[in-house]
Amino acid sequence: MVEKLQVEGGEIAFEVSGSGPLVVLAHGMGDSRRSYRFVVPALVEAGFRVANVDIRGCGESSAAWGSYARSDIAGDLLAVIRRLGGPAVIIGQSISGGAGTIAAARAPQDVVGVIELAPFTRTQKVDPVGLIRRARHRRGMTRLMTMMLRGSVTAWLRYLDLAIPLKPADWTQEQAHIARRLEDPARMAGLRAMGKTSPTDAGEQLPHVTVPVLVVMGTADPDWADPRAEGEGIVAALPSGIGRLAVIDGAGHYPHVERPEEVLELAVPFLRSALQARTGAADA
Repeated sequence: MVEKLQVEGGEIAFEVSGSGPLVVLAHGMGDSRRSYRFVVPALVEAGFRVANVDIRGCGESSAAWGSYARSDIAGDLLAVIRRLGGPAVIIGQSISGGAGTIAAARAPQDVVGVIELAPFTRTQKVDPVGLIRRARHRRGMTRLMTMMLRGSVTAWLRYLDLAIPLKPADWTQEQAHIARRLEDPARMAGLRAMGKTSPTDAGEQLPHVTVPVLVVMGTADPDWADPRAEGEGIVAALPSGIGRLAVIDGAGHYPHVERPEEVLELAVPFLRSALQARTGAADA
């Protein structure tokens, strides 16, 4: 059953499954909670209560918002955690990886860990050498720019075709679902607005995070010329010993869609460790 939470500016939709310690899932821009369709059942089976969120502007959440910044998404995720009774670990992909960072820095009593999947968590700079040398990166940025300039659903789908090298079995149906959503002018406007946001607000919070962070990158992610280096930069900006980087060879920008088993192998031990550490501290 889909639940709706009223926050300033609109409604946030989310779906809760399972019982146990709380894990909150937040997808990337232009997507919906369906992005985690291969991950939720396994997390429930592993003994977690999973809140799968449609971030603002996406899925069944309100379409039009005054702002789509990572700081705003972080506030929405904290509101969901408090509604459900945390603490929680946030798993955030792309823009939501940065939002998870902000939520953890703001409220370590509510967020006991963050898993960032292909996250935009640091201020980005154009890499002209990388654009020249890395064809995948160049094609990805060209398709994203076309979507941003024209509001083109086709350009977004072409970007996804590149960003998800290993297609799931249901990709044809899922692609059609994404296209139908983005044919709504308000949803496309939200996607374009998110694309204009800067991760600076998240990057500023990295030194203030006090809970464990797992960063997961894919070597075939077209959003960076060197995805590993981006992940290493995020970990380096965190306090010493807080962060860890895992790299999945051949994965793109959506590792939880392409390689859910490998993501789960990384995520489940991290979740148990982070949540049990907080439970143990509370019991003590």
